Amino acid sequence: MGNVTEIKDYLNAQFLEREAEVEAILTAVLAKQHTLLIGPAGTGKSALASELHRCIDGLSYFQWLLTKFSTPEEVFGPLSLAGLERDEYVRNIEGKLPTVHLAFLDEIFKSNSAVLNTLLTLINERIFYNGGDVLEAPLMTVIGASNEYPESEGLEALFDRFLLRMETRYIQSDQTFLKLLEPSKKLIVPKMTLEELEDEQFAVSLIDIPRHVLEKLVVVRGDLKNEGVQASDRRYKQSLPILQARAYLQGRADVKLSDLLLLQHALWETPEQQGLVKDVLESHCLLKSEQELQKLASVYQTLHQKYGVMSTLNVTDEEIAEGNMQLKEVTQRVAALMKSNPEIETEAQQLLTDIQAFQASLAAATLDIEGV
Repeated sequence: MGNVTEIKDYLNAQFLEREAEVEAILTAVLAKQHTLLIGPAGTGKSALASELHRCIDGLSYFQWLLTKFSTPEEVFGPLSLAGLERDEYVRNIEGKLPTVHLAFLDEIFKSNSAVLNTLLTLINERIFYNGGDVLEAPLMTVIGASNEYPESEGLEALFDRFLLRMETRYIQSDQTFLKLLEPSKKLIVPKMTLEELEDEQFAVSLIDIPRHVLEKLVVVRGDLKNEGVQASDRRYKQSLPILQARAYLQGRADVKLSDLLLLQHALWETPEQQGLVKDVLESHCLLKSEQELQKLASVYQTLHQKYGVMSTLNVTDEEIAEGNMQLKEVTQRVAALMKSNPEIETEAQQLLTDIQAFQASLAAATLDIEGV
């Protein structure tokens, strides 16, 4: 059977420009936390959750579109008629949210008060009150989705239940969009069992978090507080399994400072604070070599966007030549940085591979245009 890393590779191949979302969801699954995807319709939010479910045999799944008219029966199960005859207020919950491992709740902020209160307890405490019984839910993770941020009062608690909060956008790169339009190869769906997933979740819990990482998180908390960003103590505590899961996904036995960067999706309170949180984390959690590599990666992404396959139809030969020259310069700087800083070799080599692949596709597209 497969493992989470194979599933990650498969989902990235299936969902283009969704690497951050895929990593967040799988990290949350391994850490038994929840993820919120915010973005317009048609960005693959529900398809991503459904495809993840396909990869894990034995993982029970519940998916529902919430509206202001949604009833508790739709989400938690209908009332038991036999129970009512015995003057018992119990629900038939089989196949509903209280009985599943993975759930996708679309337009989650449209849930009404009849659903909301029970939902809050179930998501946070994994407990469902069914009549006089207190049931422990097997829920591992909820993937929530919304086209917009919550605006109504009373939804703050629900928003806070999601540790990782991601914005999803339409595909930005012309080259990637062209790949989306082209006939796709049918990929073999990697499979793992529920038991294997549980084994990996246990392995995640054994990942070491060095004291210097915890001390750095204290410093980050202080800096963010000084900037007016104050996440709850609970949110910081819940972030620790997320850090362990990220290290596990990257094949490490311990957490390193750069893993804290994932918390840029966890520690902000309002959308406007996202950039500030990211800047504070980067200032504390990246080596100078890592910061330089990120800058070079950003330059590459800008060039990738400008000289994508479709964009070459609108630029001159001189501009393409200039683009190739800039890509060559970035390649040289990345190679030199990697040579003098072995600690970033893996990330630098991946960036070099991406640049080389883009240069090859750009050259091929340029030949095609010249031949028209």
